[in-house]
Amino acid sequence: MYVPERVVTNDELGALMDTSDEWIQQRTGIRERRYIEPGQMPADLAQAACEQALEAAGLEVDDLDFILLATLSSQHEFPGTSFFLHEQLNAGNIPCLDLRAQCSGFIYALNFADGLIQSGKSRRVMVVGCEVQSTGIDRTTEGRDVAVIFGDGAGAVILEANEDENDSAGILDITVHSEGKHARRLWIEAPSSGHIPCRLTQEMVEKKLHFPYMDGRYVFKHAVTRMPEVLKESLAAASIKIDDVDLFLFHQANLRINEFVAQKLEIDDDRTFSNIERFGNCSAASIPMLLAEAERNGKLKAGQIVTLTAFGSGFTWGSAVLRW
Repeated sequence: MYVPERVVTNDELGALMDTSDEWIQQRTGIRERRYIEPGQMPADLAQAACEQALEAAGLEVDDLDFILLATLSSQHEFPGTSFFLHEQLNAGNIPCLDLRAQCSGFIYALNFADGLIQSGKSRRVMVVGCEVQSTGIDRTTEGRDVAVIFGDGAGAVILEANEDENDSAGILDITVHSEGKHARRLWIEAPSSGHIPCRLTQEMVEKKLHFPYMDGRYVFKHAVTRMPEVLKESLAAASIKIDDVDLFLFHQANLRINEFVAQKLEIDDDRTFSNIERFGNCSAASIPMLLAEAERNGKLKAGQIVTLTAFGSGFTWGSAVLRW
């Protein structure tokens, strides 16, 4: 995982808008987040995370068969951010692809990567989650409900085909869902290719249509319903009981959502792990960042059962069950 060095506290945001450290922590659990410095790009964050993953795996970039980047942070309008990451990794002719499923993006990307490996199309797939959201938020009182939540960061894992019958580590199940009728409850309306004759106009900017809009209560209600549902669905598909799970990792959107879900499922605090307090919501990067920190901190160990569960814009939601 990699996060920028710049730490942005709640008090710093409080100087820009009508908010406070107490207000933000009470509603989200967030104390601080990271923002990129001038000159940094999404691909820079992703590159750092990918290089760490390659080093940890004892691999070179040429050992990969596919690079799959989950992100909603377009480095440029086109091509996708994965191509700029590809260039910086000096990845030769290895195929790459952006996948946009917002905060559920990493779960979706794992699902696609698993399919590539199961089909025999690929042996090793780099799955990356990367977001730079600090440059696209409304840091005024009008936009505070969204602005205080998001941070910048990246995380990466490498999936590899494993034919050793004595090694039980791997993906046991991935279950994903979508419900597009709720797309406008959490979205950025502009720029849009459907706007004629121009994708972005001065009027759109004045209306702040280029900033995220979120119906917070509506999103909260669906998140605390869908996340437990899909987690139980994925566990059932993997023939794993909830009591047998060693570690539950939830997308870091809002600590209050995750506390609600954990309480609903009667999950003890010692079987969860969080870093939203320090990094905020890093969207598609949040779960791979959690994985990296959980392993480094000794929270996640070989042989353990771990679940990954997310809910995000779209609406999208999903859960994965892994044996580490």
